[in-house]
Amino acid sequence: MQFLKKIYQGAVKVELVACGIGFIALILFVFLSAILRFFRISLSWNIDMALLMLAWTAFLGADLAWRDGQLVGIDLVTRQLPKKVAQVIELLVLIVILFAQAIIFYYGARLAWVERVRRYQSMPIPYAVVTYSLVVSAFSMTISSFIKIYHSFRALITSEVAV
Repeated sequence: MQFLKKIYQGAVKVELVACGIGFIALILFVFLSAILRFFRISLSWNIDMALLMLAWTAFLGADLAWRDGQLVGIDLVTRQLPKKVAQVIELLVLIVILFAQAIIFYYGARLAWVERVRRYQSMPIPYAVVTYSLVVSAFSMTISSFIKIYHSFRALITSEVAV
């Protein structure tokens, strides 16, 4: 179990670094494009690469936020409920989210397969590279959801607060 935990923690670090590098690259591509336009120089691949970085950083960032519990949540209803009922509702919501992520992963993978032959006009990169950002993030969010469901279920049984 410790081995899997280390692999998971390593994957989280890789994801965090990739998201940071992608965000810095996104800023640099947009900034470079703005400067070059000022001098009437246009690079068509620059904007496409910035959009590619935007997709990857947005989805990886969403996964990082999901994992750390930093996404916006509304607990106006569950705050007024008894603790056990609120925990059951949280568990059910996590299960629904897990199924939604599994559907996103499945159809995202199918879309990536279809888009493997379609290429950007300005770069020799298939559109599937952008679609894989959704697939990779959905897969990672699914793993995070399994972990959240495990902690929530364990907290429900032992009457603890979920992590």
